[in-house]
Amino acid sequence: MREAIEHNLISELSGYSKISGEVKYGSENSRIDLLLQAENRVNCYIEVKSVTLLQQQRGYFPDAVTLRGQKHLRELQNVVESGQRAVLFFAVLHSGIDQVAPAHHIDAHYAALLAQVQQAGVEVVCYGAKLSPDGICLTDKLPFFID
Repeated sequence: MREAIEHNLISELSGYSKISGEVKYGSENSRIDLLLQAENRVNCYIEVKSVTLLQQQRGYFPDAVTLRGQKHLRELQNVVESGQRAVLFFAVLHSGIDQVAPAHHIDAHYAALLAQVQQAGVEVVCYGAKLSPDGICLTDKLPFFID
């Protein structure tokens, strides 16, 4: 992920000169996966989630109830409300998935919270990803549906 950002392979996240990982932030004692910074730009906080649950060509997240994931969404909303940029990045690790949606049927609270934070300005970005012995390689951008 870091290399993809450094090489401007994710257009939504290009133009930042500094990338930091596992930075403490927020009021709930969290660590953000990636923090992007650049002169004359607001900071960009990125939370990365892996999507593996497939049902009828659609990928769902989460695949179990996740209180930690709910906390991350609240923290991202607080970032946006403070005037910074927040991105929830879904790395889709199943080749059969061609779109992503929240798993209402697994964690209805997470799904409702995701709709709320997206409405508040948290960006949701989804890309396919392939695993190899050398690491993870991002493939195509995938659509996200909040329904």
